[in-house]
Amino acid sequence: MNTFTRNLEFSLNATVPVFFLMVLGTFFRKVGLLDEHSVKKLNQFVFKALLPALLFKDLASADLGSIWDTKFVLFCFFSTLCCIIIAAFLSLIRKNKNERGEIIQASYRSSAAVLGMAFVSNIYGESTMVAPMIIGTVPLYNIAAVTVLSITSPDNNKKKNRKDIILKTVKEVITNPIILGIMAGLLWAILKIPQPEIFSKTISYLANISTPLSLIALGASFKLQDTKGNTLLSFGIAALKLVVFCAIFLPAAIWLGFRTEKLISILVMLGSATTGSSFVMAKNFGHKGAITAYVVMLTTLLSAITLTIWLFILKTLNYI
Repeated sequence: MNTFTRNLEFSLNATVPVFFLMVLGTFFRKVGLLDEHSVKKLNQFVFKALLPALLFKDLASADLGSIWDTKFVLFCFFSTLCCIIIAAFLSLIRKNKNERGEIIQASYRSSAAVLGMAFVSNIYGESTMVAPMIIGTVPLYNIAAVTVLSITSPDNNKKKNRKDIILKTVKEVITNPIILGIMAGLLWAILKIPQPEIFSKTISYLANISTPLSLIALGASFKLQDTKGNTLLSFGIAALKLVVFCAIFLPAAIWLGFRTEKLISILVMLGSATTGSSFVMAKNFGHKGAITAYVVMLTTLLSAITLTIWLFILKTLNYI
């Protein structure tokens, strides 16, 4: 087997199983095993219980002193911040101000927690490098999303008191389940609180089903009618999300010396599909959600190709 074939096989083995789970979710919806109500509840269950449990488990059980890499965390944070700023600037092209929040969130917000765990575990087994990436990005993901969606919400046009908007934004940030899971996990790790076996096993059971259920729920959430309208805009957002950001920040990551698991985590952070929870958040803030739904579907389908290509390039160049 030549190098090209080995590298291609490596890339496909990392991406295809993840996206097969999404395809299964779509199939289960088609054959009636999942309906709209059950998919909605499954998404809520994943978002409010399973993902926080997963993030708590990975952080609470981590030895932060041994896995902490300040340069890596800062790179994840500032590259994400740059992506948000670029997306916000480009959103100004859109005349409809109410759509700008959706455009910004869909452009920068990756499935870092779900796909990060899935990809790195699929390639390297258990990994400690996803946790620092999550610390550097996921709180910023959620704080920025809540802020831009709140500020650009159509509902805010009906409000005379701007104080209500600010209070609503702050409340959404501090009560976000993902952020609560991260904060609880960090506190647990910093204080080195012991975990009784009954407690740790229960959390592990929840964490272990979070990734497959998240991917199945994401696939089951797709609706063909969401592809109508906003086609050019959605393809532009997908190109920015899957290609442009990677082309800008991956060379910088390589130049700074990040390799193997760290580089894979950065790739997933930059170039994975827009997370399905962004649609739920957009709807909760009064947005139509059509742009977000289309981008989630489009980036999920196209990222099966783009992530494979990026992995193949990095493997061929011996960076992973």
